[in-house]
Amino acid sequence: MLICADTKIPFPRSLVYATYRDKLVELVPYMPNVRHIEVKSRREVDGKVDSVNEWHGGSEIPAAARAVLSEDMLSWTEYNTWKQAEFTLEWRIETHAFTEAVNCSGVNRFIEDGNNTVIESRGKLIIDPKKIKGVPFFLTGTIAHVVEDFLGKNVEPNLVAMSVGVMRYLEQNP
Repeated sequence: MLICADTKIPFPRSLVYATYRDKLVELVPYMPNVRHIEVKSRREVDGKVDSVNEWHGGSEIPAAARAVLSEDMLSWTEYNTWKQAEFTLEWRIETHAFTEAVNCSGVNRFIEDGNNTVIESRGKLIIDPKKIKGVPFFLTGTIAHVVEDFLGKNVEPNLVAMSVGVMRYLEQNP
């Protein structure tokens, strides 16, 4: 499954980029589907910032999916590489459930558009049913479909919600 989300924020690129990168924990109140974020590590070297953040979501698991999904599906670890010179973010998400089976990664590009910033988020979400452990083989395809459907319906809207959160944060914290 391809992930594709574009958003426009009416603030300069350098400010938007720095806010995404450096104010993540302060953005939580502006993101309705996130309970909290814990910064696990952050390292700055040669114009790059590598960070690891643990996210705890707050959306509801659909009733039909509760037999397969747990609260662990609402938590994930994100591995980021921020490249200031290119105004990019390379990200990889490791889910806390079905970790071996889920591959989710991508790149966000921060593009200058006058006094606005366009954020292009591109990525992929792949579920490998053969790597789903702890369930009978004949159910792995169904579980993979349910997990992909749940994550797919949440990743793109969460990317957009984060951009809206950044915009609201910048409006309230000039």
